[in-house]
Amino acid sequence: MSQLLHWHPKKVRLFLILGGFFIANALLAEFIGVKIFSLEKSLGWEGLNLSLFGQTGLGFNLTAGVLLWPVVFIMTDIINEYFGMKGVRSFSFLAAVLIAYAFGMVFFAMKLVPADFWPASAEARGIADMQLAYEAIFGQGLWIIIGSLVAFLVGQLVDVFVFHQVKVLTGEGKIWLRSTGSTLISQLIDSFVVLFIAFYIGADWSLGLVLAIGVVNYIYKFIAAIVLTPLIYAAHWAIDKYLGPELSEQMRNEAHGRNAAALV
Repeated sequence: MSQLLHWHPKKVRLFLILGGFFIANALLAEFIGVKIFSLEKSLGWEGLNLSLFGQTGLGFNLTAGVLLWPVVFIMTDIINEYFGMKGVRSFSFLAAVLIAYAFGMVFFAMKLVPADFWPASAEARGIADMQLAYEAIFGQGLWIIIGSLVAFLVGQLVDVFVFHQVKVLTGEGKIWLRSTGSTLISQLIDSFVVLFIAFYIGADWSLGLVLAIGVVNYIYKFIAAIVLTPLIYAAHWAIDKYLGPELSEQMRNEAHGRNAAALV
Protein backbone atom coordinates (compact mmCIF):
# COMPACT_ATOMS: atom_id res chain seq x y z
CA MET A 1 0.00 0.00 0.00
CA SER A 2 3.03 2.28 0.25
CA GLN A 3 2.69 2.60 -3.53
CA LEU A 4 -0.32 4.87 -2.89
CA LEU A 5 2.00 7.64 -1.68
CA HIS A 6 3.59 7.86 -5.13
CA TRP A 7 0.42 7.67 -7.21
CA HIS A 8 -1.27 10.47 -9.08
CA PRO A 9 -4.01 12.00 -6.83
CA LYS A 10 -6.72 11.02 -9.33
CA LYS A 11 -5.50 7.44 -9.28
CA VAL A 12 -5.60 7.37 -5.47
CA ARG A 13 -9.12 8.83 -5.42
CA LEU A 14 -10.36 6.31 -7.97
CA PHE A 15 -8.75 3.42 -6.07
CA LEU A 16 -10.45 4.42 -2.81
CA ILE A 17 -13.84 5.15 -4.39
CA LEU A 18 -13.99 1.89 -6.36
CA GLY A 19 -12.69 -0.14 -3.42
CA GLY A 20 -15.04 1.48 -0.92
CA PHE A 21 -18.05 0.96 -3.17
CA PHE A 22 -17.00 -2.64 -3.85
CA ILE A 23 -16.65 -3.51 -0.14
CA ALA A 24 -19.84 -1.66 0.86
CA ASN A 25 -21.88 -3.59 -1.73
CA ALA A 26 -20.34 -6.92 -0.71
CA LEU A 27 -21.22 -6.29 2.95
CA LEU A 28 -24.74 -5.10 2.16
CA ALA A 29 -25.39 -8.11 -0.08
CA GLU A 30 -24.52 -10.46 2.79
CA PHE A 31 -26.91 -8.82 5.25
CA ILE A 32 -29.90 -8.11 3.02
CA GLY A 33 -29.57 -11.62 1.59
CA VAL A 34 -31.50 -13.08 4.53
CA LYS A 35 -34.74 -11.99 2.84
CA ILE A 36 -36.24 -14.25 0.16
CA PHE A 37 -38.39 -12.42 -2.39
CA SER A 38 -40.46 -13.40 -5.42
CA LEU A 39 -39.06 -11.74 -8.52
CA GLU A 40 -42.18 -12.47 -10.58
CA LYS A 41 -44.61 -11.07 -8.02
CA SER A 42 -42.39 -8.04 -7.38
CA LEU A 43 -42.72 -7.29 -11.11
CA GLY A 44 -46.49 -7.87 -11.01
CA TRP A 45 -46.30 -11.19 -12.89
CA GLU A 46 -47.82 -14.56 -12.11
CA GLY A 47 -45.46 -16.96 -10.39
CA LEU A 48 -43.72 -19.48 -12.63
CA ASN A 49 -44.04 -23.22 -12.14
CA LEU A 50 -40.78 -24.70 -13.38
CA SER A 51 -39.67 -28.31 -13.05
CA LEU A 52 -35.95 -29.15 -12.89
CA PHE A 53 -34.00 -32.18 -11.65
CA GLY A 54 -37.17 -33.76 -10.29
CA GLN A 55 -38.16 -30.62 -8.39
CA THR A 56 -41.51 -29.00 -9.17
CA GLY A 57 -43.11 -25.64 -8.43
CA LEU A 58 -39.87 -23.72 -8.88
CA GLY A 59 -39.90 -19.99 -9.48
CA PHE A 60 -37.62 -17.00 -9.12
CA ASN A 61 -37.65 -16.95 -5.32
CA LEU A 62 -34.30 -15.27 -4.72
CA THR A 63 -32.33 -13.84 -1.83
CA ALA A 64 -32.35 -10.05 -1.77
CA GLY A 65 -28.56 -10.21 -2.05
CA VAL A 66 -28.85 -10.98 -5.77
CA LEU A 67 -29.78 -7.32 -6.27
CA LEU A 68 -26.23 -6.31 -5.38
CA TRP A 69 -24.00 -9.23 -6.41
CA PRO A 70 -24.10 -8.33 -10.13
CA VAL A 71 -22.95 -4.83 -9.12
CA VAL A 72 -20.10 -6.35 -7.09
CA PHE A 73 -18.91 -8.37 -10.07
CA ILE A 74 -19.11 -5.34 -12.37
CA MET A 75 -17.03 -3.39 -9.85
CA THR A 76 -14.59 -6.31 -9.88
CA ASP A 77 -14.11 -5.95 -13.63
CA ILE A 78 -13.68 -2.16 -13.46
CA ILE A 79 -11.08 -2.46 -10.68
CA ASN A 80 -9.37 -5.17 -12.70
CA GLU A 81 -9.31 -2.92 -15.76
CA TYR A 82 -7.49 -0.05 -14.03
CA PHE A 83 -5.64 -1.72 -11.14
CA GLY A 84 -5.09 -5.27 -12.33
CA MET A 85 -5.49 -8.64 -10.62
CA LYS A 86 -3.58 -7.58 -7.53
CA GLY A 87 -5.97 -4.70 -6.96
CA VAL A 88 -9.02 -6.99 -7.14
CA ARG A 89 -7.42 -9.62 -4.92
CA SER A 90 -6.53 -6.99 -2.32
CA PHE A 91 -10.12 -5.74 -2.12
CA SER A 92 -11.60 -9.26 -2.29
CA PHE A 93 -9.60 -10.56 0.67
CA LEU A 94 -10.23 -7.34 2.60
CA ALA A 95 -13.97 -7.64 1.92
CA ALA A 96 -13.97 -11.28 3.07
CA VAL A 97 -12.19 -10.35 6.31
CA LEU A 98 -14.63 -7.48 6.95
CA ILE A 99 -17.64 -9.69 6.22
CA ALA A 100 -16.37 -12.30 8.70
CA TYR A 101 -15.70 -9.52 11.23
CA ALA A 102 -19.22 -8.12 10.72
CA PHE A 103 -20.82 -11.53 11.27
CA GLY A 104 -18.71 -11.94 14.42
CA MET A 105 -19.89 -8.61 15.81
CA VAL A 106 -23.52 -9.45 14.99
CA PHE A 107 -23.13 -12.78 16.82
CA PHE A 108 -21.89 -11.03 19.95
CA ALA A 109 -24.66 -8.41 19.65
CA MET A 110 -27.28 -11.19 19.61
CA LYS A 111 -25.83 -12.60 22.82
CA LEU A 112 -26.19 -9.31 24.71
CA VAL A 113 -29.01 -9.40 27.28
CA PRO A 114 -31.78 -7.09 26.03
CA ALA A 115 -33.15 -4.27 28.17
CA ASP A 116 -36.36 -5.26 30.01
CA PHE A 117 -38.58 -2.99 27.90
CA TRP A 118 -37.06 -3.80 24.49
CA PRO A 119 -38.54 -7.25 23.60
CA ALA A 120 -42.11 -5.88 23.83
CA SER A 121 -41.30 -2.42 22.45
CA ALA A 122 -42.82 -3.13 19.01
CA GLU A 123 -45.95 -5.03 19.99
CA ALA A 124 -48.10 -2.21 18.59
CA ARG A 125 -46.58 -2.96 15.16
CA GLY A 126 -47.32 -6.68 15.45
CA ILE A 127 -43.83 -7.76 16.56
CA ALA A 128 -44.29 -9.81 19.71
CA ASP A 129 -40.61 -10.13 20.65
CA MET A 130 -37.96 -7.79 19.22
CA GLN A 131 -35.13 -9.95 20.54
CA LEU A 132 -36.42 -13.02 18.67
CA ALA A 133 -36.99 -10.91 15.55
CA TYR A 134 -33.44 -9.55 15.79
CA GLU A 135 -32.00 -13.04 16.11
CA ALA A 136 -34.17 -14.37 13.27
CA ILE A 137 -33.04 -11.64 10.86
CA PHE A 138 -29.34 -11.51 11.70
CA GLY A 139 -28.74 -15.05 12.97
CA GLN A 140 -27.64 -16.72 9.76
CA GLY A 141 -26.37 -20.27 10.16
CA LEU A 142 -22.66 -21.05 10.27
CA TRP A 143 -22.79 -23.11 7.06
CA ILE A 144 -24.53 -20.27 5.22
CA ILE A 145 -21.81 -17.85 6.33
CA ILE A 146 -19.02 -20.26 5.34
CA GLY A 147 -20.67 -21.03 2.00
CA SER A 148 -21.20 -17.37 1.23
CA LEU A 149 -17.60 -16.42 2.01
CA VAL A 150 -16.09 -19.32 0.08
CA ALA A 151 -18.36 -18.67 -2.92
CA PHE A 152 -17.48 -14.97 -2.85
CA LEU A 153 -13.72 -15.57 -2.84
CA VAL A 154 -13.82 -18.37 -5.43
CA GLY A 155 -16.10 -16.30 -7.67
CA GLN A 156 -13.84 -13.27 -7.41
CA LEU A 157 -10.67 -15.19 -8.20
CA VAL A 158 -12.30 -16.90 -11.19
CA ASP A 159 -13.66 -13.57 -12.45
CA VAL A 160 -10.21 -11.97 -12.25
CA PHE A 161 -8.50 -14.87 -14.01
CA VAL A 162 -11.02 -15.10 -16.87
CA PHE A 163 -11.05 -11.31 -17.33
CA HIS A 164 -7.27 -11.21 -17.59
CA GLN A 165 -7.06 -14.14 -20.01
CA VAL A 166 -9.70 -12.66 -22.33
CA LYS A 167 -7.96 -9.28 -22.29
CA VAL A 168 -4.63 -10.91 -23.18
CA LEU A 169 -6.31 -12.54 -26.18
CA THR A 170 -8.41 -9.58 -27.37
CA GLY A 171 -6.43 -6.51 -26.27
CA GLU A 172 -8.21 -3.26 -25.41
CA GLY A 173 -11.25 -4.01 -27.55
CA LYS A 174 -14.29 -6.13 -26.73
CA ILE A 175 -14.89 -4.77 -23.23
CA TRP A 176 -18.23 -6.59 -23.21
CA LEU A 177 -16.56 -9.94 -23.80
CA ARG A 178 -14.05 -9.77 -20.95
CA SER A 179 -16.37 -8.05 -18.47
CA THR A 180 -19.69 -9.80 -19.11
CA GLY A 181 -17.99 -13.08 -20.03
CA SER A 182 -15.94 -13.23 -16.82
CA THR A 183 -19.04 -12.30 -14.78
CA LEU A 184 -21.14 -15.04 -16.38
CA ILE A 185 -18.52 -17.70 -15.64
CA SER A 186 -17.79 -16.54 -12.08
CA GLN A 187 -21.50 -16.21 -11.25
CA LEU A 188 -22.09 -19.75 -12.50
CA ILE A 189 -19.53 -21.07 -10.02
CA ASP A 190 -20.70 -18.74 -7.24
CA SER A 191 -24.34 -19.83 -7.61
CA PHE A 192 -23.60 -23.50 -6.99
CA VAL A 193 -20.73 -23.25 -4.48
CA VAL A 194 -22.78 -21.31 -1.93
CA LEU A 195 -25.77 -23.67 -2.23
CA PHE A 196 -23.62 -26.81 -2.10
CA ILE A 197 -21.78 -25.74 1.08
CA ALA A 198 -24.66 -24.01 2.86
CA PHE A 199 -27.46 -26.46 2.11
CA TYR A 200 -26.14 -29.73 0.64
CA ILE A 201 -23.45 -30.06 3.31
CA GLY A 202 -24.94 -27.84 6.01
CA ALA A 203 -28.66 -28.65 5.77
CA ASP A 204 -28.85 -32.09 4.07
CA TRP A 205 -30.70 -30.83 1.00
CA SER A 206 -30.88 -33.31 -1.87
CA LEU A 207 -28.47 -32.79 -4.77
CA GLY A 208 -31.45 -32.38 -7.12
CA LEU A 209 -32.87 -29.53 -5.04
CA VAL A 210 -29.49 -27.78 -4.88
CA LEU A 211 -29.01 -28.10 -8.65
CA ALA A 212 -32.56 -26.94 -9.40
CA ILE A 213 -32.33 -23.82 -7.22
CA GLY A 214 -28.82 -23.14 -8.49
CA VAL A 215 -30.03 -23.18 -12.11
CA VAL A 216 -32.93 -20.81 -11.31
CA ASN A 217 -30.57 -18.43 -9.50
CA TYR A 218 -28.10 -18.52 -12.35
CA ILE A 219 -30.78 -17.75 -14.94
CA TYR A 220 -31.48 -14.52 -13.07
CA LYS A 221 -27.78 -13.69 -12.72
CA PHE A 222 -27.18 -14.44 -16.41
CA ILE A 223 -29.96 -12.06 -17.48
CA ALA A 224 -28.80 -9.40 -14.99
CA ALA A 225 -25.21 -9.56 -16.28
CA ILE A 226 -26.37 -9.08 -19.88
CA VAL A 227 -28.74 -6.24 -19.00
CA LEU A 228 -26.06 -4.42 -16.98
CA THR A 229 -23.44 -4.60 -19.75
CA PRO A 230 -24.13 -1.00 -20.92
CA LEU A 231 -23.28 0.19 -17.40
CA ILE A 232 -19.78 -1.19 -17.86
CA TYR A 233 -19.29 1.00 -20.93
CA ALA A 234 -20.79 3.98 -19.09
CA ALA A 235 -18.39 3.44 -16.18
CA HIS A 236 -15.40 3.18 -18.53
CA TRP A 237 -16.42 6.40 -20.28
CA ALA A 238 -16.84 8.28 -16.98
CA ILE A 239 -13.54 7.03 -15.54
CA ASP A 240 -11.59 7.74 -18.73
CA LYS A 241 -13.05 11.24 -18.83
CA TYR A 242 -12.11 11.81 -15.18
CA LEU A 243 -8.56 10.47 -15.54
CA GLY A 244 -7.80 11.93 -18.95
CA PRO A 245 -6.57 9.86 -21.90
CA GLU A 246 -2.89 9.82 -20.88
CA LEU A 247 -3.36 8.71 -17.25
CA SER A 248 -6.13 6.27 -18.22
CA GLU A 249 -3.95 4.54 -20.81
CA GLN A 250 -0.99 4.47 -18.42
CA MET A 251 -3.05 2.84 -15.66
CA ARG A 252 -4.54 0.22 -17.96
CA ASN A 253 -1.11 -0.62 -19.34
CA GLU A 254 0.35 -0.92 -15.84
CA ALA A 255 -2.60 -2.98 -14.62
CA HIS A 256 -2.05 -5.65 -17.26
CA GLY A 257 1.58 -5.14 -18.21
CA ARG A 258 4.56 -7.15 -17.13
CA ASN A 259 5.88 -4.35 -14.97
CA ALA A 260 2.67 -3.54 -13.12
CA ALA A 261 3.49 -2.23 -9.64
CA ALA A 262 2.27 -4.31 -6.72
CA LEU A 263 -0.54 -2.85 -4.63
CA VAL A 264 0.36 -4.73 -1.50
